[in-house]
Amino acid sequence: MAETAPSTLPLLKRLAITVGLVISLVVLMALAAVVRSEREAALDQATDRGELMARVLADHAGRGLDAGALLLTALGETVTRADKTTLSALSPVFASALLGVNHVRSVALLDSQGRVQAASDSAAEGLMLDRSRLRTSADRGGVQLVGVLPGRGLRDLTVAGAQAAPGVGMILMQRPLVAPDGRPMTLLAVLNPDVFANYQQRALEEISGVGVLASYTGQVYSATAPLDLVPGASITAHPVFKDWLPAREYGAYVGAGLQEERQIVAYRTLRGRPMTVVVEQSEDAVLAPWRELAAWRVLMAAFAVLVISVGTAIVYRSICARERARAALDEAHESVALRERELSVLMKSVQELIFRTDSQGMLTFVNARWAALSPEPAERALGRSLQDLVEPICRHRVAALFERDVDDGLRTVEVTLKAADGRRHRLQVCVVPLHARGRLVGYAGSAVDVTERYEAQRRLTQELAFTALLLDVSPYPISLFDAEGRYVTVNRAWEAFTGRARDTVIGTRMGSFMSSPEREEHDRQHERLLAGGASLRYEAIWRHRDGSQRDVVINKLMLRDELGQITGTLNTLIDVSEFREAERATREARDAAEDASRAKSEFIANISHELRTPLQSILGFSELGQARAQQAPRLAEMFGDIHVAGQRMLALVNDLLDVSKIESTVGTLDLERCDLRSLVRSVLRELQPLAARRQLQLQARMPAEPLHARVDPLRLQQVLRNVIANAIKFSAEGSVVEIAGDTTAQREVQLAVSDRGPGIPAAELESIFEAFVQSSKTKDGSGGTGLGLAICRKIVEIHGGRISASNRADGGARFDIVLPSCSFGETLSAEFAKTTIHSVEP
Repeated sequence: MAETAPSTLPLLKRLAITVGLVISLVVLMALAAVVRSEREAALDQATDRGELMARVLADHAGRGLDAGALLLTALGETVTRADKTTLSALSPVFASALLGVNHVRSVALLDSQGRVQAASDSAAEGLMLDRSRLRTSADRGGVQLVGVLPGRGLRDLTVAGAQAAPGVGMILMQRPLVAPDGRPMTLLAVLNPDVFANYQQRALEEISGVGVLASYTGQVYSATAPLDLVPGASITAHPVFKDWLPAREYGAYVGAGLQEERQIVAYRTLRGRPMTVVVEQSEDAVLAPWRELAAWRVLMAAFAVLVISVGTAIVYRSICARERARAALDEAHESVALRERELSVLMKSVQELIFRTDSQGMLTFVNARWAALSPEPAERALGRSLQDLVEPICRHRVAALFERDVDDGLRTVEVTLKAADGRRHRLQVCVVPLHARGRLVGYAGSAVDVTERYEAQRRLTQELAFTALLLDVSPYPISLFDAEGRYVTVNRAWEAFTGRARDTVIGTRMGSFMSSPEREEHDRQHERLLAGGASLRYEAIWRHRDGSQRDVVINKLMLRDELGQITGTLNTLIDVSEFREAERATREARDAAEDASRAKSEFIANISHELRTPLQSILGFSELGQARAQQAPRLAEMFGDIHVAGQRMLALVNDLLDVSKIESTVGTLDLERCDLRSLVRSVLRELQPLAARRQLQLQARMPAEPLHARVDPLRLQQVLRNVIANAIKFSAEGSVVEIAGDTTAQREVQLAVSDRGPGIPAAELESIFEAFVQSSKTKDGSGGTGLGLAICRKIVEIHGGRISASNRADGGARFDIVLPSCSFGETLSAEFAKTTIHSVEP
């Protein structure tokens, strides 16, 4: 090994010292950067904590004010439902309503002059409050926020109590309403600002901060210690109220605050109210841990500089040693060789194709990726031209990559290469010329497989073309607008409907060709879409290209991107003019049918009245004949047959009269709230003699609680009488007729009548309720005229209920009558909530 020349030693010494100084400078600069970064991080963390606490305190204050508003709303409904003569009796209600609401001191009901009519504190009744001090500053759903005033309660709102003790405040909320007697009244709630201040104090203890709840105008509602701020004080000079509000509803900064030193200030406004919460932290207190840590880092940096100095001294002394310098050089050579081997391995593992060529474009190196993209092995590709390995149609593009007169910058083309598996891959090839000593020595390049991206673009293009075709061939007029409300495209159906060419409307504003009323309606509906959500459907009148007015249904769909931003609007029109015309024709036909039905009912009523006059004569003379023919049995029997036939005819006429009255447009029902249990018992007492003749037992199972419903008592008794009489008529002698009452799960009243008769064929369970229709099992002469059940159904349906028939599993029929309930929700004790059974023995 050759000796190191003495002349090179001073140069190496100066180099070692320079390197030591540079490293020390780098350490100091790194220390400064770290310390500065940690300071910014501490401030950012404190700012985040302040914003979080501002949000928590704003949510707490909002919930407290919302609870006060909800309390006034609930008590307002109580006042409007109260008896106008018992307003003063509401004081206990107000007092009980405040239980559990710790932030509301009192609630009072005021008349228009300000006199307290009722209050949670009964001692305040009759006080005359100063109405001029109850001016509102906000309105939220009918409940008004008056603001913060000095004092603790209602007595401080009187003229005599206007001078309250300093430092004591109250937050007032009021709700205007109308009393039952029509007088304007006001519900007033006195909120305790100390509740908000105490919560703020507890919440900010962890970060050693202070907080203020104030209005947009800087009026203080509550503040934490040690701030010397009382409710009602003004802090309008604070930067939050002077510079930030109301342009921004929340934010944070570092600067001036409520205290003398610099503060980390965060604020947030309450949702829906002109109030804000301000949270402040002392910058000195926040940075105190950082300063302590920075001192330790300075010590560490000093130690590092000392270490570097010692190292520099060691290097300085080692430079003089020839063997160590030579060893270091050999180690450097070995490291370079290692890096070359690592680079070679790295090139083989790269997923992209990496290659190198000579100045003529002949391949001199390819990485392992070549085997996956080419049918030939990498060894056979070396020495060949790159353009000979791609598809013939792409070779001229590859040749252009290696032209010498082209700029020396990056050169890019796309080519097609047939892979080993037979598939054709789309490659994006990039090459860069390599120069050595001013001479071109070759090219370095890479190729990226973009086959999937190319196929995706091709499929996307096809899908867009298909979508455009579907839009164009749609039979409904369709238009597409951008976010600014300009036409993007329309389909052929839209052109045919409006008579306007596509080229003349694309790029114009929505409604530019409409009349003023149509454009106003269009703009109004578009505002509804922007305010309401993703879609909108409404009906309008549009002018057709032939000049006629057409009824259309318009569907609007809001289009958004992946970030939720509005990108446009899709509109479709559906011409429903023919459908609306059919609706009008249907209504006219229905009106004609109703007129015909009324005429039929009037005819039946008139003819029934005309029939009753001769029937009365027939019945009278038949009774007279029976009385005078006592000595002639044959003649008396004939008069008896005449009388029975007349009675049946009279019953038929009466049923016809009932049908006509029910079908008449004139109201025939007088509804009132009744307990159906009493109506059932009355009908059972009336029909008891009929059941006794057939040796039947009438058994009523009614609940202990009332069965309230709004009914016409006479008409409902007519329904019960008809149904129970039928059950008696068709039940076997000695059996039981059951009448049960209950309330369904849907809160409806249900009455059920069950018998042990022959039952009803399943096919006739619905038809027996039609006029003049009888069951096939009762057509032996005992079934009557067939109008009874029809009348029952009409009466029940007019009541808003329903009647149905079914067969019992053990024989007999069951009729269910279901009516809407109007129960007041009475509450019974458990011992009276049992079903009671009443039996009537024959």
